Amino acid sequence: MTVSAKTSLYDLVGGAEGVNRLVETFYDIVEKEPAGHVLLLLHLRGNGVAHSRVEQFNFLSGFLGGPRLYVERHGHSDVREMHAHVEIGSEAHDAWLTCMAMAIDRVGIAADVKERLMGHFRRVTAMLKNRP
Repeated sequence: MTVSAKTSLYDLVGGAEGVNRLVETFYDIVEKEPAGHVLLLLHLRGNGVAHSRVEQFNFLSGFLGGPRLYVERHGHSDVREMHAHVEIGSEAHDAWLTCMAMAIDRVGIAADVKERLMGHFRRVTAMLKNRP
């Protein structure tokens, strides 16, 4: 594929299949590895990891420039509203970014695409911190 500035991140990660692989790998890390433990605890206090796997896929599809599945289902994609009930401090923020970077590496996304993804993820996760 010829990559241009107009190529969506959704396409660069491999469309629906690539987003699904990324989300599944991310949540496998959250569930099974020490780096994800703080996130696992947050998810277990909420709707659980299985629910989050589905919703993260739906959200990331639209966020990365593909089908807006989350918006179609929930009428918005406001990440602050989605996470208003969750206490997110620096530890959870950092763990999320660490686990996502690990997932990106494990699914084999190119370094330049990883940097674009992580730039977007860093901006969004910074907005979600609501605890010191």
